Amino acid sequence: MSAPPQTRGEPITDRRQLAAYLESGNKPADQWRIGTEHEKFAYRVSDHRPLPYEGPDGIGELLTRLQRFGWEPVEEKGNLIALTQGMANITLEPGGQVELSGAPLETLHQTCAEVHRHLDQVKEIGGELGIAMMGLGFQPKWRRDEIPWMPKGRYKIMGDYMPKRGNLGLDMMMRTCTVQVNLDFASEADMVKKFRVSLALQPIATALFANSPFTEGKPNGFQSFRSHIWTDTDPDRTGDLPFVFEDGFGFERYVDYLLDVPMYFVYRDGTYIDASGQSFRDFMQGRLPALPGEIPLITDWADHMTTSFPEVRLKKYLEMRGADGGPWRRLCALPALWVGLLYDSQALDAAWDLVKGWTTEERAHLRAEVPRHALRTPFRGRTVREVALEVLEIARGGLARRARNDNWGDDEAHFLNTLLDIAESGQTPADELLEKFNGPWGGSVDPVFKEYAY
Repeated sequence: MSAPPQTRGEPITDRRQLAAYLESGNKPADQWRIGTEHEKFAYRVSDHRPLPYEGPDGIGELLTRLQRFGWEPVEEKGNLIALTQGMANITLEPGGQVELSGAPLETLHQTCAEVHRHLDQVKEIGGELGIAMMGLGFQPKWRRDEIPWMPKGRYKIMGDYMPKRGNLGLDMMMRTCTVQVNLDFASEADMVKKFRVSLALQPIATALFANSPFTEGKPNGFQSFRSHIWTDTDPDRTGDLPFVFEDGFGFERYVDYLLDVPMYFVYRDGTYIDASGQSFRDFMQGRLPALPGEIPLITDWADHMTTSFPEVRLKKYLEMRGADGGPWRRLCALPALWVGLLYDSQALDAAWDLVKGWTTEERAHLRAEVPRHALRTPFRGRTVREVALEVLEIARGGLARRARNDNWGDDEAHFLNTLLDIAESGQTPADELLEKFNGPWGGSVDPVFKEYAY
């Protein structure tokens, strides 16, 4: 979730402006970039407790000290709530999860170097403050009421509204972490093809990255509890969007979907104004109860787009949202998977051939079953593991053909190795955690805070 927006931009008087905004993301292939985002849990080394915002070892102090690496502060009502450096941002999720929203980069080698540099920085500061971070899909130990809220206005509004629409929205906000990648498209037709492929295959990524089997110190029966949480968060703004596969889908159809997503807020003069449950369509008519007589700016539209949470999200780029957070090698593997599938035309064709016959019901089956069964989910006479192996082979070919080599002459395909190991063994990251919990950890999740720290 990005730093606070700026209050500027053209007024919106016609829905065609909204589609044009999305369409302005079209880029020729030589300008396609890779933007990787990853969240992580921060905690005290001494007692594994989540960090408050205030205090000598709090999140605020962490952000303050990170500025020594050239990061610029972003404040909201006197609180340091984000950092920025060029095109990259460090932001906070509601429960103090620390997110790096990486810069748009040309190669996976650059992306992995960025991840490594960031983790080195937070580790240095962590050593000074007695804190550490780790990547898991769901907070393995602490109850929701034991996690401090971060002082951001939009989170107060969302936190008040979430329980009205689902049972697990506050858990999504406070206790989950993900890794995502943002990728470009050349045209409306290219966007549609990439959107369909990535929506269909998002459960495959969920299975490969499944890494959230614990809740409050005990196994929860899921491989990716984080993924399950999204099924009971808010039906107005989540899901796998079956209409994307309908004839005629394009920018305008996605605009219609977003206009039907109830609003959360409007940002004006440094303040988030509560508009939860209100209609952007009414806003365009000057009839928004929260701001009577005002019409939206294009920046309000950009903000509103960040408040829908489907498995793949369209902005001026496509955002892959299906994976649990994890250790740093998997932070490089997630963008590698999707770049391999979507940034090579031969791979994209092969991926589309794989999924184009899948029905709405079959895609819904995957979305429902993968959070619990991951690679063992039955599908079309085989398992998701077998589908994953096929998908990884397509992605590997795509990366090899991209032929973006590092200084040692290696292409990007090796970033998939950690996923190939998972698919070939059939053992997910969640399986590995459960094996340790039932074995050497003696039924305790506490060792995860040491063994899986960055």
